Amino acid sequence: MAKVVAFTDGGCRGNPGVGAWAFVLVDVTTRKALEGAGGEQQTTNNRMEMGAAIAALEAVKKLDTEMLIVTDSKYLIGCCTQWMAGWKKNGWKRKGDPLKNLDLLQKLDELLTGRKVDFRWVAGHSGHVGNEHVDRLGNEAMDRLEQGLPAAHERRFDWAGPLA
Repeated sequence: MAKVVAFTDGGCRGNPGVGAWAFVLVDVTTRKALEGAGGEQQTTNNRMEMGAAIAALEAVKKLDTEMLIVTDSKYLIGCCTQWMAGWKKNGWKRKGDPLKNLDLLQKLDELLTGRKVDFRWVAGHSGHVGNEHVDRLGNEAMDRLEQGLPAAHERRFDWAGPLA
């Protein structure tokens, strides 16, 4: 079992459009949690999904901490578990073409190197407690951006929900 569970989500209103990412990290032993959110005025859904995972990975400072990332993004999971090694081997290209979101893919590669990280897909908007929580945080961040406020949010609390 992972020592930390990270629920992550990203989204946009329009694609591209105003977007936000959010995560909740939960220590499996203590159930202490850290949530965070951020966003951008002009971005894409895939960038925000990757941004959520990046923010969660960056928040876990100890590289030997086993993590489970729970996401509704098959794109994020595919990037991190299936395609990245090949892209890297091919000079960060796919079929000879430069990759979209290369900056974030390379950051994910850097953050995943040397870590034990598993990924689990959950259907979005299906009532999954962790996924619904980060979806709400992301929507609140987009609301703040649309009101001309900073998207950033961070809070520590005790997690009462399920761990996967």
